[in-house]
Amino acid sequence: MAGADIQADMWLTEVITPWDMYMHGATKVLAYRKTQFQDMYIIESGSFGKALMLDGKWQSSEKDEFLYHEGLVHPPLIVHGDPKKVLILGGAEGATIREVLRWQGVERIVMVDIDGEVVEACKELLPEMHQGAFEDPRVEVIIDDAQKYIDTTTEKWDAVISDLSDPIESGPAFALFTQEHYQQVSRILTPNGMFMLHSGPLFWTELYMHARLANTVKSVFPYAQSAMCYATSYGLPLSYIIASNQEFSATPDPEESDRILAEKTTGGFRMMDGRTLLGMLQVPLHIRKLVEAETEVYTLKSPPTPFGRGSMEAER
Repeated sequence: MAGADIQADMWLTEVITPWDMYMHGATKVLAYRKTQFQDMYIIESGSFGKALMLDGKWQSSEKDEFLYHEGLVHPPLIVHGDPKKVLILGGAEGATIREVLRWQGVERIVMVDIDGEVVEACKELLPEMHQGAFEDPRVEVIIDDAQKYIDTTTEKWDAVISDLSDPIESGPAFALFTQEHYQQVSRILTPNGMFMLHSGPLFWTELYMHARLANTVKSVFPYAQSAMCYATSYGLPLSYIIASNQEFSATPDPEESDRILAEKTTGGFRMMDGRTLLGMLQVPLHIRKLVEAETEVYTLKSPPTPFGRGSMEAER
């Protein structure tokens, strides 16, 4: 508005489409790394506290990361009902581990992230997000290519949760959004195992990416369902895809979900309950129609290529 007091010293500018961009004001850069795989910033933002950015794209922030991480972790675990072994792909901040650890029956968590420098920076500078989760004896952190780990593991998993950076072609994660990858994930799941991935923002011009990812997952898993939640620091809804080789309901009973959460977890949720889960799975009609009409499947020869990168610049 006219006369507003602009207090940011630096601006993260993330280009969403050829016509739209996002800007977050930062007051301090806490860390910068140009790693073997990506550019990493950890910043202090004016509205959302500490935040992680990879390749110029906003990943998560201290104030509202619970929306994304509770939405990513708990739907597949509620559907499963009694997870014992959970594999996390990516997840550098440790917040995904934190949420899985709420499930009292979980015996083993493996987090596989390709970029050890980012993981170490998050351990040091983002304790608000991981809350000591890396130190839990049930957790094993492996610094490696997630696809390599999946190719070689002989274990079976009750849930595989894909918490990866965006599939930028020059980044480390684009191959993990393809049919070949999802085929390997299906192979390592238990018979009633669940797969969950974030599948892009539901921005009008980017809806095609969610539809194509959903169609790609559906080409491997007989049961797949879109889901969504609102994340304030993105300013738009985020999408997920939950999938399994076993049928599950897209309209779960909220009372039954609440019973599972009360009996199986330590609680402490800020966003998730039975009504929230039901709401997440009720994706609007125009998105459902787009998914139903989609025919393209992402493969290693034709992976997703999201538009745009971001930049961090000092105020002029």
